[in-house]
Amino acid sequence: MLSFVAGVVNVASFIAIQRLTTNVTGHFAFFVDEVFKFNMWQGFIYFLYIFFFFLGSFTSSVLVEIMSKRNNRQIYSVPVIIESIILFTVAIFGQQLISESPNILAFLLLFAMGLQNSLVTKISNATVRTTHLTGLFTDLGIELSQLFFYKLKDQKQKLYSSIKLRLTIISFFFLGGIFGGIFYSIVKLYVLGIVGTILLIGLAYDDIKLKFSNRAK
Repeated sequence: MLSFVAGVVNVASFIAIQRLTTNVTGHFAFFVDEVFKFNMWQGFIYFLYIFFFFLGSFTSSVLVEIMSKRNNRQIYSVPVIIESIILFTVAIFGQQLISESPNILAFLLLFAMGLQNSLVTKISNATVRTTHLTGLFTDLGIELSQLFFYKLKDQKQKLYSSIKLRLTIISFFFLGGIFGGIFYSIVKLYVLGIVGTILLIGLAYDDIKLKFSNRAK
């Protein structure tokens, strides 16, 4: 679900403001390029892109640590709720921001994706990411190559499970991108309100599932 949301944000934001908001690798290159050209203001903007993604990651981690000491059942809820609020905000005010302050729109979405990336990293113990595909394709390539060398049944089953997970995340990122592109052409940035709603539904489902699981025990 989170990978699908990231795919939507990635495509919708690029169509809207021609900026990538789900990772900062490219922004670092642009930052260095602008500094060497002595375009300090534009370089500072690219630095802020990087900073807001970092700030989202930092904030998410702090919130998870605080919640882990208070209520383990709600440990991941707050970052997801904040991400949803940001997506709803951009959906409502996005068209105005495109014409007046596109960088603010980018800052908001980079912060939201930083929140999500940090959250997924903690949930999976740094096994997967959902806001960009570089690491996923790297790990997928490694694990596919290991199939030629790992012969034990347990090793292969573990590899198959991990490969299936990575392929699922990659597929949903692509599906999110297609969904974002199609629906952006119809409803513009309101498409982010749709995925913000999906996040909240997923959170509610997870909470209900956990309650039933605890009752069963």
